[in-house]
Amino acid sequence: MASTSVLNEQSQSAHQSGDFRFALVALTSLFFMWGFITCLNDILIPYLKNMFDLNYTQAMLVQFCFFGAYFIVSIPAGSLVGKIGYQKGIVTGLAIACLGCLLFYPSASFASYWMFLVAFFVLASGITILQVAANPYVSVLGPANTASSRLTLTQAFNSLGTTVAPFFGSWLILSTSEHGATNSEVLNDAAYQASTVQVPYLILAGTLILIAALFLRLKLPLLGMKKSSSLPEKPGVHSISAWHYPHLVLGAVGIFVYVGAEVSIGSFLISFLGQEEIAGLSHAEAANYIAYYFGGAMVGRFLGAAVMQKIKAGKVLAFNAVLACVLIVFAIFSTGSLAMWALLLVGLCNSIMFPTIFSLALQDLGQFTSQGSGILCLAIVGGAIIPLLQGGLADIFGIQLAFALPLLCYGFIAYYGMKGCDAKRPLH
Repeated sequence: MASTSVLNEQSQSAHQSGDFRFALVALTSLFFMWGFITCLNDILIPYLKNMFDLNYTQAMLVQFCFFGAYFIVSIPAGSLVGKIGYQKGIVTGLAIACLGCLLFYPSASFASYWMFLVAFFVLASGITILQVAANPYVSVLGPANTASSRLTLTQAFNSLGTTVAPFFGSWLILSTSEHGATNSEVLNDAAYQASTVQVPYLILAGTLILIAALFLRLKLPLLGMKKSSSLPEKPGVHSISAWHYPHLVLGAVGIFVYVGAEVSIGSFLISFLGQEEIAGLSHAEAANYIAYYFGGAMVGRFLGAAVMQKIKAGKVLAFNAVLACVLIVFAIFSTGSLAMWALLLVGLCNSIMFPTIFSLALQDLGQFTSQGSGILCLAIVGGAIIPLLQGGLADIFGIQLAFALPLLCYGFIAYYGMKGCDAKRPLH
């Protein structure tokens, strides 16, 4: 193409001056919110499974629709943000996410599983736009040499959201469906069932619209808009692309299987802990333990950041992946507390995986860094596909044996950390 997109010149000097501390605090709230909302899926999956009498494959359509939005919406979201800028992109994403939350009200009123799936897709579409706008915004609001530390800090608050969400969901959704009425009574009372889902998502919708109003009024640098360059294309510039770099392609596979494995484990945790041979917990009780899974990721992110200052990131990634494999083997072939805590501790191993794979995959891409980043964002669709496949395995072989799929995923991540991330020479 003779016309190429370049960042607005304002973004090139944004880090040189200005105090953006309040803006960064506001942006951090976004990371918290989308972590919180994403984790609520793990609470709703067993709830909807019981409400609509679904098998595991059907229940995993929740994650399929939610993370499928990343694959479908990421590229249009990038184009949209390029036209309106980061700040307006954030407001747009919040408004669409708010609409998704509001759609839970009619979905529950009509007791329609397909309407719920549409609501999940719309909600995730808004969050996708948020991620496309907020991640680079955090990077440019401050000195370039501390961009990684700012992103790590904001991602830690994303993990905080996933740690808090299980308690919120257990209290407002699962506990109300398990106390004060028998299961049969609850399932036959449509109004009761509807209210347990409607109230939490109405609260979320109100919170999102308040944050949108805040960002609409904030005076922030107008960054992120793109303009056309009429410079002619140089011969041979596009003879290769990011796809020619093996470490980027393998990294995209790594992101695919990592997000898939993390989401799968979180999605099955409540059902896994409800097994009599594991812990025999009610859904409300089991939901509280999800906080240990995601809380481990939060704690491990801070520890990992310190460790990787002295040890190569690839080695730390491989170590965590191998440890995750060992823990999953215990979860599959043991019972009781050993199996329960082995699976929960996988969250600690997850902590550094996403940012580490992401950064290793983008190393030495030069002019193809932006394209590589887009490819990695598309790979998040693993969160849609892997849980669906594990649902099918659970229907056939049972929940415990179905964790063989995440085991394979972490095996690949271990390979990437040990060897795959070093394959940086482009293939012509």
